[in-house]
Amino acid sequence: MKNVAETGREIKENISKLIVGKEETIDLLLVGLLAKGHVLLEDVPGVGKTMLARGLAASIAGEFYRIQFTPDLLPSDITGINFYNQKEGQFEFREGPLFGNIVLADEINRATPRTQSALLEAMQEGQVSVDGVTRGLPKPFLVMATQNPVEMSGTFPLPEAQLDRFLLRLPMGYPTLEEEMEITRRFQKADPLSSFEAVVSVEDIAELQKLVKEVEVSEDVREYLANVVRKTREHQAVELGASPRASLALMSSAQALAALQGRDFVTPDDIKYLAEYVLAHRLVLGAKARLEGGTAAEIINDIVGEIPVPVE
Repeated sequence: MKNVAETGREIKENISKLIVGKEETIDLLLVGLLAKGHVLLEDVPGVGKTMLARGLAASIAGEFYRIQFTPDLLPSDITGINFYNQKEGQFEFREGPLFGNIVLADEINRATPRTQSALLEAMQEGQVSVDGVTRGLPKPFLVMATQNPVEMSGTFPLPEAQLDRFLLRLPMGYPTLEEEMEITRRFQKADPLSSFEAVVSVEDIAELQKLVKEVEVSEDVREYLANVVRKTREHQAVELGASPRASLALMSSAQALAALQGRDFVTPDDIKYLAEYVLAHRLVLGAKARLEGGTAAEIINDIVGEIPVPVE
């Protein structure tokens, strides 16, 4: 997977002109893009989530739209509307901000369930329905949603069905001292995005997404993956385990990760590394586990540690 790996490095180096550090987050974001998934970024404001989305869109010469989710946001505000063109004497469709390649859904949990459901169709089906007419969205299409895990006042928690549509949930985290100093240095005189150039096209990304699907998954690795997912349904601390959709998400993510690392096969280490990012947000913990302060990430790590790894 030479082309995938080389292109991934080019995009990562390009984004690094804007984002200081966060190499792991960028890698995982590329996994989401190449696996045709969507990403939930969960962290406090001001750590670079919007800049990361803009950098990715600019790197692939894609259309970028940012939607600020608020309680009064309507489905038509994001999908688009039919309006009457008096000059032409007919109705025309005006596209909403979902008709982009990279869409940043900022503070997604502040929108009402009705608007969230409109986004759900776009994420799952790659299309929107307006006045009974279905319209396809551009390809590639990636939703990067953000959620503030601290300030929950005035929010509408994402239902399990919508969380399950996110391929990955990622943190950003605060920069180190050296990284924060570099940020102030880099942005002191100008915004680096003003002179930012694309390194690939959206057509290139679409072709790479097809190549990722060709990455080999051996039967031993497939069984290991299935055992990890099935164990989440049997764990005593879990009320609702991961679904078969989670198995597919873990497999496609592992294929993308392997391709980005220049391999044409998935290893058990790919599954172990990605399990927390792919599975944790899909679990519903039992009341006892929540009261004791347990987290889904800890449970996933316990499961991965218990299941024997296949050895060639």
